[in-house]
Amino acid sequence: MLLSGFIVACQPQTGSLALAVPPEGEGIVADEQLSDSPEITPFPTRPPYNPGELVDYIVQSGDNLPALARHFNTSVEEIREANPIVPDDVTTLPPGMPMKIPIYYAPLWGSPYQILPDSHFINGPAQVAFDTSSFVTGRSGWLGTYTEYASGANRSGAEIIDLVARNFSLSPRLLLAVLEYQAGALSQPNPPEGAGEYVLGNEDREYRGLYLQLVWAANTLNNGYYPWRTGDLESINLLDGTLERPDPWQNAGTVALHYYFSILLMPADYNHAVGEEGVARTYQILFGDPWQDLEPHIPGSLNQPEMMLPFEPGETWALTGGPHTGWGKGAPFAALDFAPPSVVGGCVPTNEWTTAVAPGVVVRSEPGVVVLDLDGDGDERTGWVIFHLHVGTEGRVAVGERLETGDKIGHPSCEGGTSTGTHIHLARKYNGEWILAEGPLAFNLEGWVAQNGSRPYLGTMTRFSQTVTACECSDADSFITADERD
Repeated sequence: MLLSGFIVACQPQTGSLALAVPPEGEGIVADEQLSDSPEITPFPTRPPYNPGELVDYIVQSGDNLPALARHFNTSVEEIREANPIVPDDVTTLPPGMPMKIPIYYAPLWGSPYQILPDSHFINGPAQVAFDTSSFVTGRSGWLGTYTEYASGANRSGAEIIDLVARNFSLSPRLLLAVLEYQAGALSQPNPPEGAGEYVLGNEDREYRGLYLQLVWAANTLNNGYYPWRTGDLESINLLDGTLERPDPWQNAGTVALHYYFSILLMPADYNHAVGEEGVARTYQILFGDPWQDLEPHIPGSLNQPEMMLPFEPGETWALTGGPHTGWGKGAPFAALDFAPPSVVGGCVPTNEWTTAVAPGVVVRSEPGVVVLDLDGDGDERTGWVIFHLHVGTEGRVAVGERLETGDKIGHPSCEGGTSTGTHIHLARKYNGEWILAEGPLAFNLEGWVAQNGSRPYLGTMTRFSQTVTACECSDADSFITADERD
């Protein structure tokens, strides 16, 4: 249920918001009195295309053929026939490439207006120079003085933003823009009247307080972003029962915001939030136009570096979890789980070691978590990184250590997150985006390639003619043996 007066309190009001920020977001240069939002002019609707009609499309960062086929209600084969230049082994398509897409019309398409580019949605290279703390303390809003005990420590509002941004790999600027749009966090002295512990409007006791409200928001945004990446998100249900299909030309970051606001707002407020005068305007006032000098974060023909299985050569471990969430609940299905077969059920200590799947530098080592940066620049928001969860404290590798393939990272455990048994949880990111375990860039460890199952955790890995099936039971059908190495 939406809080009474919630939206009114959160919208820019005459004389209430003094924000005029240069494109880099480095300080206020002048006060701007924002007037009440003007009448919104609806965007033109798409025509009812003839079946198979070729339409123009410009490739966006992270696009791939299977997802485009689902967005346009067509097939990979028909797209290839219309675009013979596309290589047979293509993974991601090159951003900016013009294509012809055979389209099959589906009714109820939503707005074509794009709110935010994907490179500004994720916590990637575009966020490297951003200092959340400095930005927040330079504003007059309530977030600057907010403190809360969150994830084991007392944290300021800015520290909570950074913690959620890092864990979910979401742009801290995006989280700030959403929090300002909904709750005046950077411009108002107090949260919206009546909001209490549910400042983002999700009145679920499991998500009380700013930190958990942001955890819910970040999780929800990822549950819109990554299913659009795969083509699995085909429609959005608004609170009045209206069904809306995202426009086929949309980008994942925009669809994620549509999905998020559809859960909170009735259609009139939803249409405002996802239109030009909604959260997009808030973002531009705070941080400048994200579409200027845009740098795509996912290049064309991206390939995974060579990676080994995450345990010592010659050892046999069990695949205990097929593709499932990298962090949080639901999407992205970016992770795999492995456990020593001697550990069957329960959180019991083990002397077995999980090892580096590729060379890199350790950029994060904290209870339960180790992050290995493969490009060695010391920043997990750039290049390929490997995320390890449930790494035991004893013997855990330290920040700054440079590892070669096969070097010890730590012991599998139940530490960090939620676990019912000792194992290691492994996921990949590239330039801040979680890379899905199945698909054009499927997880490949020594030639073992991951595939989704009928539901999360039930998946397989296949090498040549051999397939192993994930099972928490650690039975023989789930065993994988690491190759001996020279």
